[in-house]
Amino acid sequence: MNMLVDSHCHLDASEFDPDRTAVIERARAAGVQAQVVPAVTAASWPKLREVCQQAPGLYPAYGLHPMFLAEHRPGHLDQLRDWIERERPCAIGECGLDFFVDGLDAQAQQDYFIGQLKLARDFDLPVIVHARRAVDAVIAAIRRIGGLRGVVHSFPGSPEQAAQLDKLGFLLGLGGPLTYERAQRLQRLVRDMPLQQLLLETDAPDQPDAGIRGGRNEPARLSVIARHVAALRGTDVETVAQATSENARRLFALPARQG
Repeated sequence: MNMLVDSHCHLDASEFDPDRTAVIERARAAGVQAQVVPAVTAASWPKLREVCQQAPGLYPAYGLHPMFLAEHRPGHLDQLRDWIERERPCAIGECGLDFFVDGLDAQAQQDYFIGQLKLARDFDLPVIVHARRAVDAVIAAIRRIGGLRGVVHSFPGSPEQAAQLDKLGFLLGLGGPLTYERAQRLQRLVRDMPLQQLLLETDAPDQPDAGIRGGRNEPARLSVIARHVAALRGTDVETVAQATSENARRLFALPARQG
């Protein structure tokens, strides 16, 4: 299984500063040939770019995450346009809406999200979307702007919402949460959804799978997610790995896999 793509991994996070090279090596040894690395704040963009230059197979995305609203400024949207023009990332994100965390101004979130969706439309780039207790609002925003494609990462919604997103050209990213016994709704979704809509992700260093509950997550654990999905769908892991990786390469316009 040497064809996995981690569609969402915060490899630039400080948790990886002590051993980032070893983390990348373990990922490659586990069959993870490519990782999409989304940003969270404007201040993080330079480090993220530097991290993605350290090894082949690391693809940056630049954006403004709703949970870091206090660090965003309206001028960051103009800076983001400049970064996209200069850096040519594989996607815009992580962006979106979070109505779970207290104290995050909903209108300000919408303003930054809509601004980033417009950039994605203007540059013909996919968007990496965070949607916590906000899937319907995210769908409405995507419809409002139109002409978009992307992924709703760590998808928390219903089969009906998944079907709406499929019609809008959006894939679903799933990872560690579906490995827990209590996650039966997510597991039913994975069993029944079209395989061509699925992306695998770790969200490392966050969202560890059940096998490393409470620990630091890392991209090498994507193989665990792939095996779990295969078991849920009653198929072999190679089929899951190949299909989800092709989905990621098509969405993010990644190069053909090596080897």
